[in-house]
Amino acid sequence: MCGWLIGVDIRDILTIIIVTMMPKRPFTLIYAPFVREHLRAIHPKNYSLTRGEIEAQLLFEPDVESRDRKPLKRPVAFDATRWEIRFGPDNRFRVFYRVERKKYRVNILAIGEKKGNRLFVGGKEIEL
Repeated sequence: MCGWLIGVDIRDILTIIIVTMMPKRPFTLIYAPFVREHLRAIHPKNYSLTRGEIEAQLLFEPDVESRDRKPLKRPVAFDATRWEIRFGPDNRFRVFYRVERKKYRVNILAIGEKKGNRLFVGGKEIEL
């Protein structure tokens, strides 16, 4: 028997295992109505990549900073946007969103494509 188990009640171990294995509650992803227009400006072959990355990065920890998920340092043209994720070849795709932690919701406000130093959302250049 392991040394750390001496004097530990088996019920305490089972409780720890059960608590540790409980799945995290997923966030609900809510797309703003105009995001559909933003997607039309992106080549259709990238739709599944975009959807997959949004789900992978935003369903469980949308407000935890990572290499490709960051809080915005300055406001962007989209109302109440606080975060962005970057993905795709050369990190050229951007998704801007807001998190409502208490309601477990992520509001996706814009999807764009970066070309050089310029960001295009819905085919229109956005000031950075």
